[in-house]
Amino acid sequence: MADLYKNMIDLHTHSTESDGTLTPEELMRHAKEAGLSAIALTDHDTISGIKRAMPVAKELRLELVPGIELSTDYRGTEVHILGYYIDVEHPEFLAKLQEFVDSRDRRNEKMVLLLQQEGFDITMEDLFRENPDSVITRAHFARYLVEHGFVKDRETVFRKYLGDNCRCYVPREKITPFEAVRLIQLGGGLAFFAHPILCHMNHDRLRFLIHNLKDAGLAGLEAIYSMNMPGDQRNLLKYAKEFNLLISGGSDFHGANKPQIHLGTGKGNLHIPYKILERIKLQLH
Repeated sequence: MADLYKNMIDLHTHSTESDGTLTPEELMRHAKEAGLSAIALTDHDTISGIKRAMPVAKELRLELVPGIELSTDYRGTEVHILGYYIDVEHPEFLAKLQEFVDSRDRRNEKMVLLLQQEGFDITMEDLFRENPDSVITRAHFARYLVEHGFVKDRETVFRKYLGDNCRCYVPREKITPFEAVRLIQLGGGLAFFAHPILCHMNHDRLRFLIHNLKDAGLAGLEAIYSMNMPGDQRNLLKYAKEFNLLISGGSDFHGANKPQIHLGTGKGNLHIPYKILERIKLQLH
């Protein structure tokens, strides 16, 4: 397999620092075993895993792209913005990220209270104890409820309790995608529109958003993605050409939290060549 995927990359992955199941160190080793040449660690709203991953990636001679994925709201639609080549020491950027963490903590506390009202024995202390040094997400809630025998499986947790608009769901405080682009630029990075197809917008609305994001400083589109349907990649490549944007690609690997998605290959047919990263790096200079 390593020979088959030589010079292939994956620019969208998650670790235990957000809602993945591999630690940053394990993720680097897994990438090396998969034969990848480069990997971007893009945890949700945090860069805390980057410094953990760096020494392992260096030891393995694996190229690590320091990244992040920011969740935003655009007129009621959830839009994700990826950032590549973030300066992990940038004080203003780190201060803004801490605001995200504080907001997430307030939300989690509200969801814990709602779950307690449903009769579940769960506290924030329990979640932190079982997920040390992680940014707690709904995926951690689901794993706790299943592993402690309160709910039979993860799908039931989200369908009945924690899915969007379910009775224990609390919406997040979100920034706009334009603010996310500016924040990534503040951190010295390049902003990419993550998996645009998952926004489920029609052609005109999606094109309008891409146009406005480009004006705000967007660098590219994640055109190659695990969940793309036939024709999606072709359409996104057209948008990239029309607006003179770069393209990126990623599996959106989460480990056991998305077992059907494999590192580097997605559902088995994902191929992201290293030349895509070469073009992105040219934009840095």
